[in-house]
Amino acid sequence: MTAIATAAALSLPISLYRPAKINTKKSVRGGFRVFALFGEEGGLVDKKSAWSTLFDVEDPRSKVPQCKGKFLDVNQALEVARYDIQYCDWRARQDVLTIMLLHEKVVEVLNPLARDYKSIGTMKKELAELQEDLAQAHRQVHISEARVATALDKLAYMEALVNDRLLQDRHTSGTDQTCASPSTSKQSLDIVKGKLPRKSLNVSGPVQPYNTRLKNFWYPVAFSTDLKDDTMVPFDCFEEPWVIFRGKDGIPGCVQNTCAHRACPLHLGSVNEGRIQCPYHGWEYSTDGKCEKMPSTQLRNVKIKSLPCFEQEGMIWIWPGDEPPTATIPCLLPPSGFEIHAEIVMELPIEHGLLLDNLLDLAHAPFTHTSTFAKGWSVPSLVKFLTPASGLQGYWDPYPIDMEFRPPCMVLSTIGISKPGKLEGQNTRQCATHLHQLHVCLPSSRKKTRLLYRMSLDFAPVLKHVPFMQYLWRHFAEQVLNEDLRLVLGQQERMNNGANVWNLPVGYDKLGVSLVLALLEGNPGAGDTPETVNLTEAENRNSLHKKKMAFV
Repeated sequence: MTAIATAAALSLPISLYRPAKINTKKSVRGGFRVFALFGEEGGLVDKKSAWSTLFDVEDPRSKVPQCKGKFLDVNQALEVARYDIQYCDWRARQDVLTIMLLHEKVVEVLNPLARDYKSIGTMKKELAELQEDLAQAHRQVHISEARVATALDKLAYMEALVNDRLLQDRHTSGTDQTCASPSTSKQSLDIVKGKLPRKSLNVSGPVQPYNTRLKNFWYPVAFSTDLKDDTMVPFDCFEEPWVIFRGKDGIPGCVQNTCAHRACPLHLGSVNEGRIQCPYHGWEYSTDGKCEKMPSTQLRNVKIKSLPCFEQEGMIWIWPGDEPPTATIPCLLPPSGFEIHAEIVMELPIEHGLLLDNLLDLAHAPFTHTSTFAKGWSVPSLVKFLTPASGLQGYWDPYPIDMEFRPPCMVLSTIGISKPGKLEGQNTRQCATHLHQLHVCLPSSRKKTRLLYRMSLDFAPVLKHVPFMQYLWRHFAEQVLNEDLRLVLGQQERMNNGANVWNLPVGYDKLGVSLVLALLEGNPGAGDTPETVNLTEAENRNSLHKKKMAFV
């Protein structure tokens, strides 16, 4: 039985309702005739109200696809899900309309022009009836909210089931598909009861070579403040050595960190008039990789490999892929009102996928970070990651932390705090002060990650001007990171020896499961990024067009 075939068991709210029995009532208020319909759930729809046209949406229950049998194929499952969402939308409109009409009736009863024709006792009676109707309408709103939450939860279960099946197919090639069995039926029943399928994701053994598609992204490799006119920044990316430096015009370039002559590391040399000079025999290379100077010998046509390189928003970006670079770069600046307080770079002996998973997982904080930022945190009975926008963006419940994975290797988080190091225990919008973090996990190799960390605050701007504050922030960041490293290093060691690091995923693993699937497929950026910077708008400022023509 395929994973989608169990979708029938994921029956959403619409499958629980029979067509409403419609009764009609008539009432007269001061000569004004009102015709209303009351459904079986007490919904009031005034056909003569001016509001009706704004909420005139057809009841979708009459068009529910009739699916016989217990199991659905993928198209039927998606059709049922589509009608469920339509029903939730229709029901919400009816609830809002009912409340608006009842409020209109309250105004009508209290209208000074109508009071002369009614006794105080009559008005009190009418107001009491309307108050009861309003209470019922508000209860219906809460019921609708619960239905929407149920629909979204069950859709999430369906997504997890499909992802699990895709991963299983990837690791069990050559096996035959089996028919539905009592065990698979039981699995479907567990999902209906609100349980995630307790099945392991097979992520074990040494990290496999990187998918080539993973290289076709813009990657931040350094902060602009670390690249002076006469300095070089060496780094590894996808197991290749590179070095960045600034040319004569101040524009950064990225070349292979290996001299064409005797394979000497170029970063051991120096920058001379916008060219990087090899320390062995003095050959000098420009930012496009061309050798422009060969002391003590005749100049030859020699060129080393170079990458498209761009500077934006205080960061140096490269494009390591074989495809032409895209015209947009993800926006990584903190939100409006924040000021950058620290920019830190670290080289870590961890594979970048494990590090990304650790950064996106907040459920471990009360157990791992007991000496730093999570000191004193209580252990909640249930931790959830809710995704109102997408599977890689949302917020943690019960922690006041918004989090997002930005392709290809960036994690952004906004933490609501009452004072540094303490949580208020409510969502980020209700918190007075916030800490914003950016983590960039550059895949140096299958055993190393270059981490770029940027921290911003929307309070205490004076801290930026305190001497040596940068060193204090780095000390704190290293403390937090060391609490994670001892665990993730152990994971990596056991994974390399054959252990599965994704046994029995549970509810709060939702974000990590999505990331693992994306990385295995070599496509962490399926779809457009929420925010991008158009490179063409800045070409005149830093001559990017000329550099693109040299690289592409």
